[in-house]
Amino acid sequence: MFARQAFRAAQQPLKSQYRRYATEPAPGGSSNILVYAAVAAAAAGGSYFYFNQKGSTDKIKEGLQKAEEKVRGPAKDALTGGDQGWVSLRLAKVENVNHNTKKFFFDLPDEDDVSGLKVASAILTKYKGPEMEKPVIRPYTPVSDEDERGHFTLLVKKYANGPMSTHLHDMKPDQRLDVKGPIPKYPWTANKHDHIALVAGGTGITPMYQLTRAIFNNPEDKTKVTLVYGNVTEDDILLKRELEDLENTYPQRLRVFYTLDNPPKDAPNFQKGFITKELLKTVLPEPKSENIKVFVCGPPGMYKAISGDKKSPRDQGELTGILSELGYSKDQVYKF
Repeated sequence: MFARQAFRAAQQPLKSQYRRYATEPAPGGSSNILVYAAVAAAAAGGSYFYFNQKGSTDKIKEGLQKAEEKVRGPAKDALTGGDQGWVSLRLAKVENVNHNTKKFFFDLPDEDDVSGLKVASAILTKYKGPEMEKPVIRPYTPVSDEDERGHFTLLVKKYANGPMSTHLHDMKPDQRLDVKGPIPKYPWTANKHDHIALVAGGTGITPMYQLTRAIFNNPEDKTKVTLVYGNVTEDDILLKRELEDLENTYPQRLRVFYTLDNPPKDAPNFQKGFITKELLKTVLPEPKSENIKVFVCGPPGMYKAISGDKKSPRDQGELTGILSELGYSKDQVYKF
């Protein structure tokens, strides 16, 4: 009894800390003083984050980009031509990520080309098998930097009944894939919102990572970011190292909360189960906050529970689910 009371008492300062982070404005600069290691009480405990400040590389990145522009000249957008916008690209390399996910590195037509994608946007892929009446077309968000020259990278999970993901996982280096883009999603400019919340499941992390990476790659962008990321097991967490690097570098502006259907035993760093109303109520900026935005991307079941489905790429549909119950408006939510 005493232990349970002590545990509950310990949770309250943590919940208060989360609310302060969710409601306070972003600081002018990062600090190397704070080191966070906490277990959240939200939704029966277990959400985890940690931060450890390391030296900022913003100025180094900016200097390298300027030097590259001076030596190599301006880059050319690759994904804007071809037959009706489709460009045939060579698969250069494949890397295994986990039991069902791979990274695919595609060469652009010229080593000085960039993809031409802006944040946030995606590409379309096209494949027509010998037994298929019509080609299958699927969107993907690259996980490589938009200004990387000569190639871009896709992170693709294989689904049992997914014709495009199966085709990609069967591809070998030197084979080619038809690609088209960019497909604009949510146009981002520095400091467009004071605080954004990202609710992702599975491979729905890719547009969230594109947006997060762009924010922290821009020294002028001071946006705060909260990410809630749900998966089945720890092995299913994608881009975990990249997210941890950003957490460590920007501890006052980025917090990540993980939920797992099947967390490891005796692991306090993950919440067990689905993304819950209690967790989102605790860690997200309040709907009454000024200039916030909540982004959602994941499997159909997650959309239904969190925000409701979007009707089409151009029609976001009505806002339902947990976010509606918490008081967010349709204008405050974007469904990738």
